[in-house]
Amino acid sequence: MSASRVHRTLSNPFPIAVKPTRADVAVADAVARNTKPAPEQVARALTWGADEKVLMALAAVGWLASRGGSELLRRAGNHALLVTVAASLLPHGFKVLFDQTRPDRKTVLGHMHGVSFSGKREDAFPSGHALHMGALASAAGTLPAGPRWTIRALAVGLSLTRVAVLAHWTTDVVAGFALGAGLERLLRLWTGYQADADPRSKPR
Repeated sequence: MSASRVHRTLSNPFPIAVKPTRADVAVADAVARNTKPAPEQVARALTWGADEKVLMALAAVGWLASRGGSELLRRAGNHALLVTVAASLLPHGFKVLFDQTRPDRKTVLGHMHGVSFSGKREDAFPSGHALHMGALASAAGTLPAGPRWTIRALAVGLSLTRVAVLAHWTTDVVAGFALGAGLERLLRLWTGYQADADPRSKPR
């Protein structure tokens, strides 16, 4: 490494290069080998359900609708909007700090089988879609068992579409999901969302 490059690295260590694990590569290779155009199109359509623009619009509509409701409903609307805004901003901050090449940029076979390109090349880590879904799954912890597990299953399923379309490595999705869950729990300290939960729902 040249002296000038060493100086640049020491003076500005970011972005940090993140490499996929062997398990990440094995999963991505399996998807590239076995996928087809039809399931790729379905996964690509489903992944919009976790897109930040769609979720921001839904959260804004929900917040406006909650303004005419009870105090409990208004606080839930505040929490949903705050979490959605924070979950939209956080991945962009991480992607300034970290560089990781998306798996769809590392396959030729996948593109022959219907995989398309997703987002910016070096923005794999973490998955913003999964971060939103982790926050949703965490927030569902205040609901009764039926809705809680339905929402959590949906959140996991939508997160996995990011692996299916090779937009992210598996660890990007896991990390994003965990960050989202942690973010939602942290913001409860501000909004008081958990304190508003129905005690019969047994929050988890």
